[in-house]
Amino acid sequence: MRFFYLIYQIFVFLPIFLVVTILTAIIVIIGSSFGNGSFWGYYPGKYWSKFVCILSLCPVTVKGKENIDPSVSYMFVANHQGAYDIFLIYGYLNHNFKWMMKKGLRTIPIVGKACESAGHIFVDDSGAKGILKSIRQAKKVLCNGMSMVVFPEGSRTLDGNIHRFKKGAFQLAKDVNLPVVPLTIEGPYKVMRRGTLWLNPHRLTLTIHKPIQINDTLSTDEEIERLKKESFEIISSSLKKNE
Repeated sequence: MRFFYLIYQIFVFLPIFLVVTILTAIIVIIGSSFGNGSFWGYYPGKYWSKFVCILSLCPVTVKGKENIDPSVSYMFVANHQGAYDIFLIYGYLNHNFKWMMKKGLRTIPIVGKACESAGHIFVDDSGAKGILKSIRQAKKVLCNGMSMVVFPEGSRTLDGNIHRFKKGAFQLAKDVNLPVVPLTIEGPYKVMRRGTLWLNPHRLTLTIHKPIQINDTLSTDEEIERLKKESFEIISSSLKKNE
């Protein structure tokens, strides 16, 4: 079975994936140039992601849709299992958002330009000025139901386990008074783990947890630490529950 999937991946999946990805990026770039970035920055990517999951023969399960309101802005934080996290969240979260992504992704031909046109936030962590600029950009887009998705681990896991969260996303949530919504991702590590180019079809599961509201009675540092700790515990507990 694995041999046949390998043949399928090389001669069916890969050519179609490349063509559809380029077409989607072009649509985003052209569409965004006419305005309404909230539409062109979200819907083409959403349907591209759904198509990729289907094309990969990876069934998807979503839990907790009822926990979020499409008209409310949130800070979504998720564990980072692999490249397919992108397709799972983009395709199935069903909430308009912007990605907070590494600055280096901007250099990817066509795709990087599409991400820039769509209004996603590139994080420049090379110095204090770069970080401050990224935070200012993020604050501008977090309104009127527009949300943000961040992987607080920073990088994809190497061993499939969840690792320590950085505080950036939680500090931003506190600064702009946004509820934090933990997302538990399961499956992408088994589909395409970091360091490999080959796929293994596997079920993808996205669990949307209840929002964690901002507590204004705590100091900034205390609140950031609380949000970070609570989000980590919710996500890791959900992972252990489903092992």
